[in-house]
Amino acid sequence: MGAEAKRRPAPGAVAPGARPWHGYGLGLRTEHFEAVLEQRPAVDWFEIISENFMVAGGKPRHYLESIRNLYPLAMHGVSLSIGSTDPLDRDYLRSLKKLASEVDPIWISDHLCWTGFGGINSHDLLPLPYTGQAILHVASRIGEVQEFLGREILIENVSSYVNFADAEMDEATFLAEIARRSGCRILLDVNNVYVSSRNHGFDADAYIASLDAEKIWQIHLAGHSDYGDYVIDTHDHPIRDEVWDLYARMLQRLGAVTTMIERDDNIPPLQELLAELEHARQVGDDALARRCTAVA
Repeated sequence: MGAEAKRRPAPGAVAPGARPWHGYGLGLRTEHFEAVLEQRPAVDWFEIISENFMVAGGKPRHYLESIRNLYPLAMHGVSLSIGSTDPLDRDYLRSLKKLASEVDPIWISDHLCWTGFGGINSHDLLPLPYTGQAILHVASRIGEVQEFLGREILIENVSSYVNFADAEMDEATFLAEIARRSGCRILLDVNNVYVSSRNHGFDADAYIASLDAEKIWQIHLAGHSDYGDYVIDTHDHPIRDEVWDLYARMLQRLGAVTTMIERDDNIPPLQELLAELEHARQVGDDALARRCTAVA
């Protein structure tokens, strides 16, 4: 292990450049509630899907409270619909804020997308047109959300499969400008960057390099399905080598970034995900060691 890897800050510390560092986490899924409580696995933190716990009482909240007493939690939403032209859902925001007051998350995140129109939720993460008008619209809405919640949020890049004819810029420029204007941080899904780069033919490394490194506070890693001519972000496979390679190159450039693994379908036993998380640690340590050598 190299010098910088050995000096990797403990979870909860602040990494160089004032980026918070919370180590390596997993998405908390129903299938693993009991195993987490019984085994107390070596996971630095868990990420919950906010909407799954925005209810009063019940078994999910019972498990959440027990696990919250053992591990730091992050809240990750799928229904903020920050890019929609519908008014922001104030009832949703009130429920989100109440949950945050009870969970005390390390941060709250959601997606750079829209999920519905006219009060109808599509339950899908739909991409936005990369235009100046969309930037102004989304940045303004993020500002409203952050003011309501009383905290910065993280916005995640989504995978995409079509291009908008009226796009005025590339996705990385769009994401970077929204983060700059709104003051939000970025949850960079490395798998989504890879998936979209394959589908649209752009350079994934150049995409990452064009973002403000200080804005990137968290990383998602996940699996995808490769159909040759196109790639779909499915979250139902182990992380593929090409995503691991992109992740390693990213950390070598940026340094330590809080990282977690998502698995949303074909969910394996907890031990399999723990092994994958240990691989993430090893990839991270190797990348930081190479970064340290390059800087020395």
